[in-house]
Amino acid sequence: MKNSHLTNMARRPLGAALGFLSALMAFAYAPSSLAGATFKIDDTKWLSIGAGLRTSFTAREKSAPNSGEWSNDFNLDNIRLYVNAQVFKYIKLEFNTDCQTCNNGGEVRVLDAIAKIEYDPLINLWMGRMLVPAERREMNGPFYSAVYDQFGSGTPYEPADFNTTIQTNGSSAGSYGRDDGATIWGAAYDGGRFQYAVGFFRGLRGGANQHDNILYAQRLAYNFWEIEKNPGYYTSGTYYGKGGDILTVAGYNQYQEDGAGIVLDPGNFRGTGGDILLEKVLPNNTGVVTFNGEYKNYGISGYSMASRKLTKDGFPMFEGNAFDTSLLYLIPQKVWIGQFQPYLRYVEVMPTHSSDRNNYEAGVNYVIDGHNARVSLIYQYSDMFTKGLNYTDLATGNHVSSIKLGIQLQI
Repeated sequence: MKNSHLTNMARRPLGAALGFLSALMAFAYAPSSLAGATFKIDDTKWLSIGAGLRTSFTAREKSAPNSGEWSNDFNLDNIRLYVNAQVFKYIKLEFNTDCQTCNNGGEVRVLDAIAKIEYDPLINLWMGRMLVPAERREMNGPFYSAVYDQFGSGTPYEPADFNTTIQTNGSSAGSYGRDDGATIWGAAYDGGRFQYAVGFFRGLRGGANQHDNILYAQRLAYNFWEIEKNPGYYTSGTYYGKGGDILTVAGYNQYQEDGAGIVLDPGNFRGTGGDILLEKVLPNNTGVVTFNGEYKNYGISGYSMASRKLTKDGFPMFEGNAFDTSLLYLIPQKVWIGQFQPYLRYVEVMPTHSSDRNNYEAGVNYVIDGHNARVSLIYQYSDMFTKGLNYTDLATGNHVSSIKLGIQLQI
C-alpha cells in the first residue's frame, strides 16, 4: 500500500524507520486480552487454536512510480490462523490459513490441511497439503527463520514457492512451499539424531507436465550436538540459545520429470542442496552466536533458453548455483523488554544462463519472546529486486538500497 502522507520518509528512510521501530516496540508491550488456547475434549481428544501476524514497512531506492525516488510501502506479509487437533491417540489433524494475496486486497486461503498418523518416532505419515521437504529455509517458514526477509532477498524459490496461488495451467507447483501429497518422516539413532522426510507430491500442474508425473522430495539431517525439537520434520533458524548448543547438517533433493518448461518444450527439474545450523551458547552468559548456511544446485534437462525468451508462460525454474549465509549474535543483556540480536547476511545467486545477483544485508532483531514477538530493522543492498525472477540472458538491473522494518507476533 502506498503512503502518500509520509513524503519526508522518501528523503530520510532510516530516520522514519527508527521512529516507527519505537512505536512498534510500544505496541508490542501493550497487554493483549486475547490468547491462544487448547481445549481438552476427553482423554484422547483435544483442539488448539492460535494466530500469527507479520507486517512490514519498506523504503527502497529508485523505486517510486514515475519519479525514481525512494518508495514507501506498507505490507501485510502474513496473517495466519492455526488449528491443531488430536482425534485419536495416534491420529491428528492440522489446518492453517494465510492471506496468500495480502498485497492485492487479501484473500484468506488454505495453507496447510494435514491428516497425521503419528505412531512411533521412527516412522510417521502425513497426508494432505503440507510443506514439501527441502532446505532449512523452507522448513522454517517465515515465522521461524532467523531473519525477517528470509525469502524475498534469499536464494531462488523451490517449485512449490514459485506461484503464490495453486493453479492447473502449468504455472504452479504448489503455494507458499506447500503442495498436495504425502510425507513419511521420522527420527532414529541415539534419541533421534538422524532425521528424515520422504515426500511424494503433485508438483507442476498441467502445462509441461502432461503425464501427471509426481514430484519426489527427500530431506536427511543429522544432529551432532543437541537434538533439535520441532513438530514433525519442521525446523527453526535459531532457538535463541534455549535449545542448547546445536550443530545440524542436512541435505535434500527434489525431482520431477516434466517439472519445468512449456507443453511443447518440457524439462525435467532437479533441485539439490544442503544446509547447516550452528548455534553456540557462549560461556558465562556472554551471548548466543548463530550461523546459518545454505547451498543450492538446480538443473533442468530440456526446456531450451529459446523457449524461455519467446514466451512468458510456462514454468521457468532457476538453473544454477546459489548460497545464503547469515551470522547472528544475541546480546545477553535485556534492554527494556527484549534483547538485541545484530546480524550480517550475504546471498549469492549464480544462474547458468543469466547474470549473477547478490544481496548484502545488515540488521538487528529486537527479540521480545523468541519467534512469538520480534521486531526487525534491516538494511539491504541488492540487485535481486531489480532483476527479479528473470533467469535469461536478458536480465538487467542495478544494486539498490532498501530499508525494511518488520514485526511478527504469534500466539
